[in-house]
Amino acid sequence: MTELRIVIVGAGECGVRAAFALREHGHAGPIVLVGDEPHLPYERPPLSKPTPAGEPLHKPIVAETRYAEAGIAFIKGVAATSIDRHDRQVLLADGRRVSYDRLLLATGSRPRLLPGATSNGRIFTLRTLEDAEALRARLAAGGRLAVVGGGFIGLEVAALARRQGMQVTVIESGPRVLMRGVPEEIAGHIHELHAAEGVDILCGREILGIDERTGSVAIRLSANRQAEADLVLVGVGSTPNVALAEQAGLAIDNGIAVDAMLATSDAAIFAAGDCCSFPSALAGGRRIRLESWRAAQEQGELAARNMLGAGEPYTAVPWFWSDQYDHTIQIAGLPEMGVSVVHRELREGFILFHLGSTNRLVAASGFGRDMAVAKDIRLAERLIASGMPLEVTRLGDPQFKLKELLSA
Repeated sequence: MTELRIVIVGAGECGVRAAFALREHGHAGPIVLVGDEPHLPYERPPLSKPTPAGEPLHKPIVAETRYAEAGIAFIKGVAATSIDRHDRQVLLADGRRVSYDRLLLATGSRPRLLPGATSNGRIFTLRTLEDAEALRARLAAGGRLAVVGGGFIGLEVAALARRQGMQVTVIESGPRVLMRGVPEEIAGHIHELHAAEGVDILCGREILGIDERTGSVAIRLSANRQAEADLVLVGVGSTPNVALAEQAGLAIDNGIAVDAMLATSDAAIFAAGDCCSFPSALAGGRRIRLESWRAAQEQGELAARNMLGAGEPYTAVPWFWSDQYDHTIQIAGLPEMGVSVVHRELREGFILFHLGSTNRLVAASGFGRDMAVAKDIRLAERLIASGMPLEVTRLGDPQFKLKELLSA
């Protein structure tokens, strides 16, 4: 197994982590990492968050020298265009064919677009370094920003723009912001936080059309409302990049369908990160897809081990976070799986513990200033993973140390 030729398509957090994990777990054979961006692989979370003065947006995942030191052949700026499963080869856009014994697809996702909207330099999405650099340049010029979509990315950019003095409007088609995976109580606090900072949030407004003008963009909304802006950020979710898998005839189900070991319908091909969906034990076996920095890391490492024959299922507790102004949201687990909630008040924030029908913790959602909730969320992750039934009254007592539950 140590001489297998392994190819990884996708040079983001997941693909890079997988490549180095292969070496860490003793793989001595060839490793080829293929990325379609021209840059050294970089961290994506900072793209939507404030950057300290003088620091570049491009923050490499690892230093360039480490690829050569680890014997990882890194092909950058070249897209993979097709997979020949019969001959086990990946065809690249420059005509090269790269042979594999095991293949990992870590192709990530791309932003959803608004139907009928074409960019004239005023409409942006945010996924790549180029996207972020172009957006930041426009934000620095000031003016009016309209954010379409009240999810994490849109609200983080809204906070960033307000800190730079821009007039900001957030347009959300749903009844509230943060509809996906964030409890209503926390979403309400985030709404209030943005409103206090001067952001105009419009919920329950359908976009009827976008009129691009010479110096601005006009967004026609339901309820006879219109929003005008100098630039627009579209943050209405993402679509998994499955074209390569579809071309190869792999099973697709809200992403590249993998089993608990992250193997696709072809035993020689694995998929991990934003591009794949997997059966989740925490969700009762339901297939889910995670879009998070930590999941990309964890799945990349697990895929590496399983390509080497480990046969380990993916059981990690999902974890998400978002920084907005001087507050943080952290969520461990899947809040939608809870049937009851226990509130735990903290000095500068609060935690919501989401319990299943047998008083087992299935999620914990925290909101607070800076890192106020971080410790309790870390402990909650371990309690979720343990699957142990908990005493509800203790969870809600801020004087009770959660660590004692783990000790028990």
